[in-house]
Amino acid sequence: MIERRVAVVFLVDPQGRVLMQHRDSHAKVSPNQWAMPGGKIEEGETPEEAARREVQEETGLTVTTLEHYVTSTRPSVTTADGLVEMHVYCAPTDATQDEIVLGEGQAMVFLTPEEALARDLGVTAALLVPGFLASSQYRALAERDRR
Repeated sequence: MIERRVAVVFLVDPQGRVLMQHRDSHAKVSPNQWAMPGGKIEEGETPEEAARREVQEETGLTVTTLEHYVTSTRPSVTTADGLVEMHVYCAPTDATQDEIVLGEGQAMVFLTPEEALARDLGVTAALLVPGFLASSQYRALAERDRR
């Protein structure tokens, strides 16, 4: 049973760093852990609309180019037989750290792949970050300004 649908976004800057959120202690899922910008898909909203809205709310950034990365499920951390449907996107950003507006969480920072993998990742991020950083989609975004 699908308990919740979420949309998350990997934003990659020209240096190949990924924007990650340090969740606060009040987060229902993965408190005090690291995650990508994103959240619940609201009633009547498409996953892509939710992804764009969540990035805007949490970072102050407007995503223009959004590419689908993967859609999958993971076990719920709150319900024994529940599943969370994850709609995952990636996008380039030219934003700098100074342009990020912290709309949610303790921090929102660009991390190198090594830094991201070394953080205490939340349940969704732990499933997605290693694969994304090894993907051709990540490489294309990270190398876009070096071609």
